[in-house]
Amino acid sequence: MLSSSAIRSVVSNAVRSLHQTSARAGAGAIFSHRDTPFNNSETPFEFTPENMKRVEAIMNNYPEGHKAGATIPVLDLAQRQYGWLPISAMNKVAEILDVAPMRVYEVATFYTMFLRQPVGKYHIQICTTTPCMLCDSDSILEAIIKKLGIKVGETTADKLFTLSEVECLGACVNAPMVQINDNYYEDLKPSDMEQIIDELKAGIVPPPGPRNGRFSCEPAGGLTSLTEPPPGPGFGVRPDL
Repeated sequence: MLSSSAIRSVVSNAVRSLHQTSARAGAGAIFSHRDTPFNNSETPFEFTPENMKRVEAIMNNYPEGHKAGATIPVLDLAQRQYGWLPISAMNKVAEILDVAPMRVYEVATFYTMFLRQPVGKYHIQICTTTPCMLCDSDSILEAIIKKLGIKVGETTADKLFTLSEVECLGACVNAPMVQINDNYYEDLKPSDMEQIIDELKAGIVPPPGPRNGRFSCEPAGGLTSLTEPPPGPGFGVRPDL
């Protein structure tokens, strides 16, 4: 049993804590707005004609008087068009949906999928929550930092890569993993991460998924159950039925 002083020593010397993780979360961890030259209410933003048609199609999924339900998909569309969400884009979404801007701000600041400051062309989000950490996600994070020469929350000088440390992304059985834009890269080794970065630098988007030969999330050591073809219809049913 550790003494109370020993426990305090361990906690105070921990590499990662809840406070540090939140502070280093990068582009999504901003809960208030401060005008900057590139992010203010005068920052130009308009949906393209093509995206405006998509906005209308999304809004038509909701009954009259409930257009606010489209806030998340319309914000996502704005972010995909602009690359991140300046406050002018949020204001435009509020205008289109006919809701108070604050309602849109509440959504954009709650969900970490919405980026409140610019990111690189490739946004690398590395999970370091328990399953990934136990599978040595620290080595993957170290490989990224060494390869790109940036720290968590930073963007490379060429604006190609942004690195963020995030909470669980739901691919625990394929740990360690990273999400790059919309793609998951799983079952990683440091050499896999270096190869992925090299291909992205060359303008090639590597195929997503496991990197260890698995097709999906089946057991890494092979199937241990359901190894035979399933019985056909009527199996086990009483003959008189």
